[in-house]
Amino acid sequence: MAMSGRIAPSQANPAQPGASLRLRRLANHLGLFLVLLVLWETGSRLGWLDPLFYPRPSAILRSFWLVYFENANIWWHLYVSLGLVLAGFTAGSILGVGLGAVVGLNPLVRRYLQPYVIVLEATPRIAVAPLLIAALGFGAQSKIAIIMLVCFFAPFINTLSGVMNVPAEKLELFRSLRATKWQTLRKLVLPDAVPVIMAGERLALTAALSGVLVAEFIQRDQGIGSLILVYTRNLNMASAFACIFTLTIIGFGIFKGMELLDRWIAFWKHQDGRERVSAARARAHAEEA
Repeated sequence: MAMSGRIAPSQANPAQPGASLRLRRLANHLGLFLVLLVLWETGSRLGWLDPLFYPRPSAILRSFWLVYFENANIWWHLYVSLGLVLAGFTAGSILGVGLGAVVGLNPLVRRYLQPYVIVLEATPRIAVAPLLIAALGFGAQSKIAIIMLVCFFAPFINTLSGVMNVPAEKLELFRSLRATKWQTLRKLVLPDAVPVIMAGERLALTAALSGVLVAEFIQRDQGIGSLILVYTRNLNMASAFACIFTLTIIGFGIFKGMELLDRWIAFWKHQDGRERVSAARARAHAEEA
C-alpha cells in the first residue's frame, strides 16, 4: 500500500478570538480619543473654544508635568484624599453590608428600619454635609463621615437584595439539616449574594471619590478637591483639568480593579474563574498523587 508523500501540516494554536476582539476595541477607543484631542487642540488654537475655560490639551499635558514633577505639589493632596476615600469606603461598606444582611434576614427589622434608610438616601448629601461638620467639627472625622454616608447605600441595597433573593429550596434544605442562622448566613446566604454585593461595592468605591470632593470643597484645607479650588480661583484651568483627569484615571482604575476582584472572589460566576480554580485543583491532586 503506497503511502502518501504529503505530510500533514502541524496544527498551530489558533489565536484567541476574544483577545483579538479586545485589542480591536482598545484600538478603536484610542483612535477616537486621539481624534477628540486633535479636534480640541485645533478648536482652541483657532479660537473656536475659549482657552480660559477649555485649555488646550498640550497645556494640560504641560500642567501634568508641573504638578507631578516640577512643582510636585499634588502628591500630598492625593495621599490625603485617597486615605480619606479608603477610610470612608471601608466604614460605609462594613455598615452597609452588615446592616443589609441584618435587615434582609429579619422581617421585623426590615419592616421598621428600611423606610428610614430610604429616606436617608433620598436626602441630598450636600445638604447633610454641613450638619456633619457642625457635629464632628472640621477635620478628617467629618470628611470620613461624609464619604461613609455616600458609600453606605449601594452596599446596603445590594446586600439586602442578595440576601432576600436566595432560592427558597436552598433555604429549605438548610432548615431540614437544622442549620443555625449563623451557619445559614455564612454557608448559603452570603456566598449566594457575593456577586450582587460586589456590584454594590464597585459603585460605592467610585462614589467615594465624589464624596471626598464634596467634603474637601466645603472644608478647603487639603486634598485634591481643595487643590482644584485653588487652581480655579487663580484661573489656572489647565492645572485644574490635570487634577480632574487624575481623578478620572483613578476612578477608572478603581472600577476595573474592583471588576478583577469580583472575578477573583466570585469565581464561580465566570467561566475563566471556574477554569482557573479547576486547573489549580487538578494541579493539587496531581502533586498529591
